[in-house]
Amino acid sequence: MDVFVARQAIFDRKRQLYAYELLYRSDAECNEFDGSDAAAATRQVISSTLLSIGLENILCGKKAFLNFDHRLLSDGMHMSLPRQAIVIEILESVQPTADLIALCQSIHEQGYSIALDDFVSQPQFEPLTRIAKLIKVDLRATSKEEQERLLRIYQPRGLMMLAEKVETHEEFEWARRAGYDLFQGYFFARPVIVSGRQIPAVKATCMRLLRETRQKDLDFQHLEILIREDVSLTFKLLRYANSALFGRSEKTSSIGRALLVLGEDGIRRWVALATLPTLATNKPGELVTLSIVRARFCERLAQLGGIVQHGDAFMMGMFSLLDALIDCPLDEALREVDLGAGITEALLGTAPAQDVLTKIIRLTRRYELGDWDEVESLARDCGVPAAAVGAAYVESTLWAERLLHNVDG
Repeated sequence: MDVFVARQAIFDRKRQLYAYELLYRSDAECNEFDGSDAAAATRQVISSTLLSIGLENILCGKKAFLNFDHRLLSDGMHMSLPRQAIVIEILESVQPTADLIALCQSIHEQGYSIALDDFVSQPQFEPLTRIAKLIKVDLRATSKEEQERLLRIYQPRGLMMLAEKVETHEEFEWARRAGYDLFQGYFFARPVIVSGRQIPAVKATCMRLLRETRQKDLDFQHLEILIREDVSLTFKLLRYANSALFGRSEKTSSIGRALLVLGEDGIRRWVALATLPTLATNKPGELVTLSIVRARFCERLAQLGGIVQHGDAFMMGMFSLLDALIDCPLDEALREVDLGAGITEALLGTAPAQDVLTKIIRLTRRYELGDWDEVESLARDCGVPAAAVGAAYVESTLWAERLLHNVDG
């Protein structure tokens, strides 16, 4: 059975990464999620993907939120997972019967954390609130008055309150003022754009370096001059060129030699990776990770679909969150970097619908949102086997973590 796995970040009040919710489906042929498929889908994810790859590789030390229904809980599926690494989300469709409540009490006593998903305050759910560690509230389905009431009731009892489906900066600020502890939603994948800000000098240097690497033929001497002016970039370059990624026994301490080791394509990739954390100063670290995961994922999709613009797909994914990274409208940010018309138009949504880069970035965004019907349709349009998409994303997350370790010194 083929499995799609995606992860959505959950942040704390300081916009620091707290956990991931892992999203899944059962297979590519029946690419929708309903109550009858929930148990089979979760079992498949745990057995064939999470445990075989390793939770630590996917979660990078953070917790995983996983949806469980009554049947999965009864079967003890949670016991195959480390209690310190997961939060068991009780689906809103689960009926709070006496049997379920007793089961949750037993799981709680085993040391597992329980969250109530899409919580609605009803008398029959009260026993579960005395067991749960966390309550998730849908901002789009719950009035502000009701949210404030829920916060007044449950927060003093020691329950953490998570606002989900946070989609705008205003919603995030309201939820934070209201007192929520955790936040999840599309806002964090595409934070609010603050227009009209001047790009700081250090970021401007990164932009110049990025523009230089967009030249058809790289000027190695000019690149060396630019890198030499920045101690951090110099350190990152030498650390990267001397890493195990290149399998070289002989180490280099020369910027020029390091550039030769990387070659033109390698330099373009390294510059994108090395400058991203600087552009993301004072931003959630997950933005940098997500940008790099997207870069690799777009590249892999291009390769799987037999699309020749592998490098363009990589750069497109890398800078698809540039507006959020430098607090500048996306069209202005892309002009600063000058990625070329093809990438720019795909990211701005102005390219023709049949444009291959447009299809790839659309597929990437729908995958991250867990919109599996669209994922299957877009994968088909890109010439990518639907069954290969999930594996490509998992590989991309592992690749990104490995690269961050070697690049961000």
